[in-house]
Amino acid sequence: MPSRPTPPSSSIRRAAIVCIVGLLACNVECQEEPAGAVTSSKLQIQLPKSLTKPGGYDHREALFGIPPYGGSISQNLYYADDDDLCDASTIDTRSGYPIRAKDEDGNMLPWPSPYILMIDRGGCTFTQKVRNAQRVGAAGVIIADNTCLCSAGDKCHSDPGKDCEAREPIMADDGSGMDISIPSFLMFKQDADLVKAEMRANHAVRIEMSWSLPSPDDRVEYELWTTPTDIISRDFLREFKQAAVALGKRAYFTPQMYIYDGVRSGCQGMDGQNACYNLCTNNGRYCATDPDNDLDKGISGADVVKESLRRMCIWQHYGEDDGVGVQWWDYVAEFMFRCNTEEFFSNNKCIIDAMDHAKVDSTKIQQCMTDSGGLEADAQNTILELQLLAKDKSGVVILPAMYVNRVSIRGSLEFQVVFKAICAGYASGTLPTVCQICSNCPDQKECIANGFCGPKKLQESVSTSTMIYSMIGLSVFFCLVSVIQQRRHQRQMEAQVKGIIAEYMPLDENNQAQNTSVAEEDGEFT
Repeated sequence: MPSRPTPPSSSIRRAAIVCIVGLLACNVECQEEPAGAVTSSKLQIQLPKSLTKPGGYDHREALFGIPPYGGSISQNLYYADDDDLCDASTIDTRSGYPIRAKDEDGNMLPWPSPYILMIDRGGCTFTQKVRNAQRVGAAGVIIADNTCLCSAGDKCHSDPGKDCEAREPIMADDGSGMDISIPSFLMFKQDADLVKAEMRANHAVRIEMSWSLPSPDDRVEYELWTTPTDIISRDFLREFKQAAVALGKRAYFTPQMYIYDGVRSGCQGMDGQNACYNLCTNNGRYCATDPDNDLDKGISGADVVKESLRRMCIWQHYGEDDGVGVQWWDYVAEFMFRCNTEEFFSNNKCIIDAMDHAKVDSTKIQQCMTDSGGLEADAQNTILELQLLAKDKSGVVILPAMYVNRVSIRGSLEFQVVFKAICAGYASGTLPTVCQICSNCPDQKECIANGFCGPKKLQESVSTSTMIYSMIGLSVFFCLVSVIQQRRHQRQMEAQVKGIIAEYMPLDENNQAQNTSVAEEDGEFT
């Protein structure tokens, strides 16, 4: 195991803890809205026409759930009214508006599936509301904001006793949203109030939630923001190589390593010294949080920065030209398999072994890390500086983050979600063959691996049925041949019999003549 710095004193440890808090705070506060951000979704009311808006309604997407990229959900909207859907045991699907017909027992019929449900904000987290709506059969959710934004001015009227909000609410994941598959939007109060009034008047409202990605040409660009210690992205990094290879030059991948700006976060003190101990490299310039939150042992933030730089160098040498980077995917998989533990994370022997198995030239990569500025001196590293600039430009806050054609992909980082989003990003008429065959296949990974949609058993059954039909055909053929041969044999036998009969016919005639003469002589003697 490589040597570690001398354990910090209590004062340095306290300062490092302050730095960790500063790094995490900077993750949210220091980010700006990405320049030229692209909206991938649209919210529109189809009925009544009086509520239809050109271009749709302003809204915000949830950071959880799985939107159907390239598709839409258009259903009747129902308002849960007083039910905030925070308690799954008390949800009444027979309440709300518009009022429906009654059943034989005199109770109002439940919300008819499929439907989109509008729920008031407040009472519990967004994820809890949407999860409970999913459990009762909603195809999508609209969260109606109950507080005006200060920026809305006179367009929005706050409820009595409520002040306006200076910042827009974010439909963030509370950490438990991995099981949510339906999409959800937040509608601002001034718009939601009009929609709720229409439903309270018992008028049907039909709403459409749609998702599209910019489709500029016949090549899609996608990028993943993560860190070498991120747990959520591991399965994706192990599995997506085959899709990247299948897409080939029709898609360009860019891996991005998320690091912190130590200067901005206060890790480089006024005296120019590293104030964040082993969280940073380059004397406090480039930092990462400690994955095990133990400054004395285990993987340090500086170790994470070093591995991030290594992966960026591997991409420069083996992926930047073609946008596929087979060796990059292989190295990441090998590293996770061999070195992703406290003992071996920064072990040079293990890292070189992983690079050898991935057919990566370790000498070239080490030279790249050195030439970019290294990690020891109080100097800029050109590759890490570019990562900081790219991070600020993208506006990424939550990790891992996937972008397709510069649009942030919502939902969990799963193979099928990303692959479907990539296939939705091609210009009309330019869809690659692998997308045509596999994008709507239930098992996309198996489809890409096999080249067809469906399990191998199905392919085997097709082959078996084909063989059976072939055998039946051959049997019929041989039967026909047998019949023809039998008839031919019969004709030959008939010909032989006739030949034999023809040979014996003269003998019969002679015998008849002789018999006749004898009879005549006998007649004379009588």
